[in-house]
Amino acid sequence: MIALFAVLSAILLALTLLPLWKHPHWVVRVLDFPRLQLAILALLLGLAELYWLPITPFSTLLIASSLFCLVWQARWIAPYTRLWKIEVRAARDIQEDRCLSIITSNVLTPNRKAERLIHLVKERKPDILVTLESDQWWQDQLDILESEMPHTLKCPLDNLYGMHVYSRLPLEDTEISYLVEDSIPSMHGLVRLRSGEGIRVHFLHPSPPSPTENEESAERDAELVIVARSVAKRRQPVIVTGDLNDVAWSRTTRLFRKLSHLLDPRIGRGMFNTFHAKWPFLRWPLDHIFHSEHFSIVHIERLPTIGSDHFPLYTRLLFTPQHNGDQEGIDADKEDKEFADDIEDDQSVGREQVPTPGRR
Repeated sequence: MIALFAVLSAILLALTLLPLWKHPHWVVRVLDFPRLQLAILALLLGLAELYWLPITPFSTLLIASSLFCLVWQARWIAPYTRLWKIEVRAARDIQEDRCLSIITSNVLTPNRKAERLIHLVKERKPDILVTLESDQWWQDQLDILESEMPHTLKCPLDNLYGMHVYSRLPLEDTEISYLVEDSIPSMHGLVRLRSGEGIRVHFLHPSPPSPTENEESAERDAELVIVARSVAKRRQPVIVTGDLNDVAWSRTTRLFRKLSHLLDPRIGRGMFNTFHAKWPFLRWPLDHIFHSEHFSIVHIERLPTIGSDHFPLYTRLLFTPQHNGDQEGIDADKEDKEFADDIEDDQSVGREQVPTPGRR
């Protein structure tokens, strides 16, 4: 019995410590994802060891190891619970002409239940719909929305990286770019609120580290770094949203937040796990929205399934720059900046490649 617990504790400890290695191989980086699941396993293993094992120095070491794994994993995911202080204040005195609502939805290319997403859009009436993995078939279905959402950006692809934007609000200075990989698009523009203010928007869907796509996370990490450094040099309000193929608490997403100075409205409110829609025991937050300090949050919600492996994410923000001076994110230190430099150099990319709509 003690041998079995020793093996289980060793495996759990290895899975916990391996992500400390900055190596970009998918085997390492994928362990950033299931921190909640590993925390639950650590709790169950520790309780089992307390119940089954006699108290000896060795069993005490095993229990301590399980407790360490539990605390370590909880440290990463705790900000995405209601136990944490919120990072983005709740909106007050809502002015409709200064609100901006967005549905971000990875539709899953082979999914043919477009009517579910169209129903959600007609029900929720977002100002902007962003779709990922949308091909020509999806474009043909979604074009029915153009009567209400006439401002569009369209990039239908058959490689699981097609992207579309449908907007009720005017889009200006738009551009479809291939920032790191020639087959992976991103969209950029300026959305004009009903009040007249312009908001810089970036829609992203970098490729994940996986055995079937990129063996390493280098390409994904590079796209996030150069977008982060680009928006950090802005004056105008900014929103970045999309399926980043990375979890909210990973080292890379934290680096993105540090470099960009953007805020995460989920902190202190919940994880809003959008993937995997069909496997409840394997869920984590892959679809994200980040914004500058110019906004407060009206509402954020994971929407019902549309037949995809992702749930859509609905967010409604209020543009209130005069009231949000006390909102702060996290800052990059010297080590973070050096790490970002290494990521850029590895892919030979830089912030100057990122479009800067409405630049002032």
